[in-house]
Order: sequence, then C-alpha cells, then structure tokens
Amino acid sequence: MRVVAPLEEMMSRSRTTFVSTLVIALAAMAFGMVIASRFNLAPQSTAQPARTPTSNSSPISGNLTATTFREIADAQTAMVVTIWTQRPEQDNMNELFGGDELFRRFFGQPQAPEQEPPERDDNDVTPRAPTGTGFVIDGAGLVLTNNHVVENATNIEIQFFGDDDELYEARVLGRDRLTDSALLELVERPDGELPAATFGDSGQVAPGDWVMAIGAPFGLSHTVTVGVISALSRPLPAARGRWNDMLQTDAAINPGNSGGPLLNIRGEVVGMNTAIVSDRRANAGVGFAVPINTVRDLLPELRGGKVTRGVIGIGIDDIPREEYGLLGLDDNGGVLVQRVEPDGPADQAGMGPGDIIVAYDGEPVGATRELQNRVVATRPGTTVPIRIVRNGESVTLDVTIGELDLDAENRTVRVAAEETSEGFGITLQDLTPDMIGSLRVPPGTIGAVVVDVGRGSTAEASDLRPGDVILSVNRVDVASASEATAQLNEIESGRTAFLLVQRRETRVFLQVEKD
Repeated sequence: MRVVAPLEEMMSRSRTTFVSTLVIALAAMAFGMVIASRFNLAPQSTAQPARTPTSNSSPISGNLTATTFREIADAQTAMVVTIWTQRPEQDNMNELFGGDELFRRFFGQPQAPEQEPPERDDNDVTPRAPTGTGFVIDGAGLVLTNNHVVENATNIEIQFFGDDDELYEARVLGRDRLTDSALLELVERPDGELPAATFGDSGQVAPGDWVMAIGAPFGLSHTVTVGVISALSRPLPAARGRWNDMLQTDAAINPGNSGGPLLNIRGEVVGMNTAIVSDRRANAGVGFAVPINTVRDLLPELRGGKVTRGVIGIGIDDIPREEYGLLGLDDNGGVLVQRVEPDGPADQAGMGPGDIIVAYDGEPVGATRELQNRVVATRPGTTVPIRIVRNGESVTLDVTIGELDLDAENRTVRVAAEETSEGFGITLQDLTPDMIGSLRVPPGTIGAVVVDVGRGSTAEASDLRPGDVILSVNRVDVASASEATAQLNEIESGRTAFLLVQRRETRVFLQVEKD
C-alpha cells in the first residue's frame, strides 16, 4: 500500500526498529495536509528589515557537464541548515491537516549513526533531535523551513554546514500551515557573513528539468541527492477541504529532508521539500516540494507573524462535466455551493445552497481549487462581484471577503456535519427544508445529506456522491444524519450497507462495503 507521508513522521515511527533491524518503516503522512497555527504568538523580529529575495526567471540553458552537480553542491550546501528541536513529552503533533489518519504527523528522529545520543534535561520534553532541514534566505539570519518541522517546538536550534559542534538558537517569526512553511530568525548566529539562498522561478520549471535536494535525511546532515521534476501542480491536502499544488520530483528525499531546498541546475531554490510517497519500506521516488514562488509571496506576512487570507464561508464541490448542460452551464463550468455558513460573507450577500458559482471578480470559475485559490488570495474587506446561476438564471452578488480562520472553519464543519463511523468515508448532514430545492429532490424528502465522500473510500467506489440524500440503511428509514450514522455504525467491518438514495428526481439503490 502506498501513502503520501510527511518526512518527519516516518522517522518517528521507525524509532523502535532503527537500531535493531536497520529497516526504517516509513509511515503515513500527516497532511488533512488541520494543525492549530497561532501566528500572533511570535515576538516582533529584532532583525533589520530584510528584502524579499528576487527570482531569476530567465530560461535554463547550457550544457550539463560531469561537474555540474558537484559545482552546485560546493556552492549551495553552506546555506542549508539542520534544524534541531525539543517538544513537550506528551505532544504528539496532533492533527495536522484536519486530523485525518492519513495525515497525522509525529516527530522524533532515529539518531544518526555518527552522533552521540542527546542528553535529556530535567524538563518534561523530548530529547533534542534533528527534525528537519532549512535554508538561509538572507544575511539578516532568516531561515525558511516547513511548518511541521517546528510546530509546537519548545526549543529550536540551527546547525550549519561544517560546524557540527555548535548549535545556534532560533525562534519562529511566522508560520503557515496551508503552505506548510515557517520563517525562523536566528537569536544567536555564527561570526561572519551568512551564506544565503538564491531564488529561482518555480513557474519556469517543467517536467524533465534536473533538480538537486540538500537536507538531513534520517539526521544525516547536508546529504545531496539528484533527480528531475516529475510533474507540476500535484494536488496534496493542506487542510480539510483545501489543497496545495506541489512540484513532484524523483530526487531522493526522506524523513529529515523536510524544509530543505530543491535546486535547479543554476543552484537556485525552486521548491521546499515537504512530503514523499512511501511504500513503508523505502523512498519510492515520488517526492513533493512547495513551489518557491508560493512561499516567496508570503514572506512579508511571515516576517510580520501572521498570514492573512480571504474566505467567503461556503462549502463547494466540482460539477461533473456531463451535468453542465442539465444545469444550464457552458463549457467553462462552475462549482456547486453545498452549504453556506450562517451570517458569513456569502450568506450576507444572499448566496444559498444549490447556487452555482460561474465567475469570481469577472473571471470564469471552472473548479473548486481554482475558486479557493482566488478567494484566499483576496484581501479581507475587499468587495468582489461573484456571478452565480440559480434555477437557470444568472445573478451577480457583491460579496465582502472575510478573514480565514481555519480553527473556526473546522469547528463549523464539525457542528454542521456528523462523521459516520470509520469504514465508509462519508460525512452526513441533516436535510433541511431550504436544501430540498437546491438539491432538486422531491418536496417532503426526509433523510441525511451526503456532504463529503472521502477520496479512495468504499463509498466513492460505490458511486455515492455529495448531494445524495440517504433515505434508508439496510431497509431501515432514516430521518437525520444521526439516525443514518447509528445504522451505519451497527454494520460490521467487511459487511455491506444497502442504501436507498435520493439523487435529485431519481432514487438509486447502492451497495457500500464497510472497511
């Protein structure tokens, strides 16, 4: 079985087997990549204002020689750092990306063979350990890394290349869990000028481009690996219902590489290594890096300690292309509004469940991720025209963008919807009168609305869809989400749930096996 796994978590799960068997069990990723990120806790930086690194957007050209990668390693290794942390003993790095089991991250690394075991102090904290990688971005002492490398750390220290005996204290200036990025500031620093990274343009990379990763896999600091860009815009979960577009690479990255740079053949940073796909035995040649352009755009806010994003307070879903004509949509499509937060920006503007968003601020909208990216990039307080299709008619609503609060968003989702027992991968909500028209089910329909179907779940394989209304479970009528959940919970693992479903005007009978 292959899973997407954050780099540090896999090292944690291998702690008990590393010495005895030398087999590292690479475990399942923490990514939906939701952890509580509290940006205002960081103190104001005392460093001199540092400029945002510029990007070199010129095309890659020239010949690859026998010494190309040696030259990159010689020039760029010094700006890469190993990050050591301590955390509360009971801290299990709870619930990155919404608490889904696939995305649960745990920290604590197996000790590198050549290092002495760290001493435990008198506090109730984990031993100091190398938990990831980072890279210096300017001479003011700022270091970029992954959020999950430093989250909840009580102590952060930086180790520089060639200085194995000295660690320098650092603190968090700002963190952002949606991009899994964090900006650190050195409290203590070595003498002399710090080597700093040069940024490339991640928008210029293409599949087949050579890249190099430098990091501390399994605590082995400043390890160099080489590969190519395998694909662009790979969606990985960043929070419940939110996804990031990532660079995919086959350059070998492993637990401990998290937060390290992915470099092009000019030695410029084009990505920040974050996660891998693992077969639980070894690196599978599928790694993921946050595009550096994404992180670069956030640097001013990370320096200030808080990343601010927009929200309009709706739950959305893609519309199958074969349904476009039925809904009166053109080839540009749109996204379906499944739910609207009470008193949220969309609700205040008059948007409702069943509306179809076809344009945002004058630009067509074709998919949920496209709309999400535009909304979060909009400054809160901005009023944006959003064109919707409602009952076949086009309507434009002026929506004043609110400020995204992931913690509150998750609390709202949990209140509005009830999770079923493990084994089906669906989320249910009570069917309310105002939803009957938007879902186009017959008046008087009673049941539980499917608001989410997990990717790869048995429900998805059985063609259960968001917007379906479950009328009965194993011939027992259900009138609410709680009743449907109770019936589903009674089914044993490996047995089948027979669901009578209302799908718009049609009733469908589905068989869904419980994992």
